[in-house]
Amino acid sequence: MSQRPFTVLGVQQIALGSSDRRALRELWVDRLGFEPVSVYRSAAENVDEEILRVGLGLGQVEVDLMQPVDPAGRPVTHTPPLHHVGLWIDALRSAVVWLVTHGVRLAPGGIRRGATGHDVCFIHPKPSPWFPVSGNGVLIELVQAPPELVARHAAAARGD
Repeated sequence: MSQRPFTVLGVQQIALGSSDRRALRELWVDRLGFEPVSVYRSAAENVDEEILRVGLGLGQVEVDLMQPVDPAGRPVTHTPPLHHVGLWIDALRSAVVWLVTHGVRLAPGGIRRGATGHDVCFIHPKPSPWFPVSGNGVLIELVQAPPELVARHAAAARGD
């Protein structure tokens, strides 16, 4: 297998779904103290979410509390409750090309702007006959890392 032209730099987010995100908020904000950052609503993506964060600086992780705009609509954003995991990627476009040519099934929609302004795309949770490698039941969001995170990771790898 050819060498990957990208690196996973860390966990960017964890997205949790529910038919009513207020119950999630009671735990994650009111009890655990995660910091509310913003809300995002998209009928096209069938999501009404509150974006939280925990941690400091480049070690910060986003936690998205999601509920569907339309409970009967698609995509389904509240099932399963652990909806998806987001990974920081240093070179998203290179990653997508390499993954697809190596049999990884991506979800429809391609690379697009995500809720927090970063370019994103998704690895599909199920394989297909044409793309046999998948998230095996987990939707995985690939998120283009900001330049400062890419630079910091490269400097650490060099030992700077």
